Amino acid sequence: MTKAEKREIKIRQNPDNVSLEDFEFLINQYGEIIEGSNHPKAHIHNHVYPYKRKNPVSAHYVEGILRIIDEMKGE
Repeated sequence: MTKAEKREIKIRQNPDNVSLEDFEFLINQYGEIIEGSNHPKAHIHNHVYPYKRKNPVSAHYVEGILRIIDEMKGE
């Protein structure tokens, strides 16, 4: 198991306490971050998901990104 996989498992197990660094690492693993005028946006597959840059990241942003990743993987 790679470090990236372990990091993702850690995020999935506790979405309420995810650091901004881990959150943006997860986004970059599956897509990219687009800097917006007000908030950055996660661009994964065909989805664009805006989020607030604060540490720790709010759980609903983490759950939204995980939902997009799962949809992309077909889970």
